[in-house]
Amino acid sequence: MESSEQSPTPFRLDGEVALITGGATGLGLGMARSFVASGAKVVLVGRREAELRKAAAELGSAASFVAHDVTNHAEADQLVEAATRAAGSAPTILINNAGVHLKKPAVETTPEEFLTVLSTHVIGAHALTRAVLPGMLERKHGSVIFIASMASLFGIPMVVAYSAAKSAHVGMVRTLAAEVSADGVRVNAIAPGWIDSEMMRKALDGDPARRGKILGRTPMNSFGEASDIGWAAVYLCSPAAKFVTGVVLPVDGGASIGF
Repeated sequence: MESSEQSPTPFRLDGEVALITGGATGLGLGMARSFVASGAKVVLVGRREAELRKAAAELGSAASFVAHDVTNHAEADQLVEAATRAAGSAPTILINNAGVHLKKPAVETTPEEFLTVLSTHVIGAHALTRAVLPGMLERKHGSVIFIASMASLFGIPMVVAYSAAKSAHVGMVRTLAAEVSADGVRVNAIAPGWIDSEMMRKALDGDPARRGKILGRTPMNSFGEASDIGWAAVYLCSPAAKFVTGVVLPVDGGASIGF
C-alpha cells in the first residue's frame, strides 16, 4: 500500500475501485459522493435498479451499478465478477453498508425476523468480504469497511436483532484485521451516530422522547449528515490511514461519550 510520506495527496483515492452495498441512498450514497470526489470509481449495489440508476447518473462517469440482494449469499462471487466488469477492474475497497432495521421489543421479535436482520448485516457482509478478499490478498492491497452503529457500542432498547448484528460487525472487524492486515488488507468499521437518513427517520417516527434523548446525550446537539460518514470512510481507505486497522471509529457528534 502506498506510503503517505511519499504521496503528495495522502487523502486521495485515485485508482481505487469501491464496491458499496446499499449504495443508492442514505449513507451509501453519501459515501459514494465522497469517494468519487476523492478520485475513486464506485460500484453501487442494491436491490432497486431504478434507485441505483438514478444515483449512478448523479455521480457521473466514475459510477456504475449492479442490482443485487446481499442476502443471496451464494451469489457473492458473481457480484464481485459483475462489479469488476462494470468498473473495468476489481474492487480494491469494499463498504459493507447494506442493512435493514427492525424496531420491536425483544420478546416480540420472532426468530424469523431475527434471522432476516442477521442475513443482511452479518451473513451477507461476510459472504461478500469472503468473495473480495482473495483478490485483495493476491494484490496485497485493499480496504474493507463495515458500517457498524451506536448499537455496537452500548445498549439501545427495541432493536435487539439490529444490536446483535451490529455488535457482530465489531467482532468480524477485529478477527479479519488480525488475519489479513499483514498481507496489505486493512479492515475497519465506522460507527455512525444518529445521521439524518431514511432509516433513522423511520426509527424515530412517532417517538419524540427518543429523539429528545438522542440529542440530549449528543454534545454537538445535532444529527449528522451522510457526508460525515463519507469523509470518514475516505480517510480510512486512503494512504493517510495506512497504519490503521481493526478499529471502530465513532462518527457521532460525541454521542458515545455524552452524558
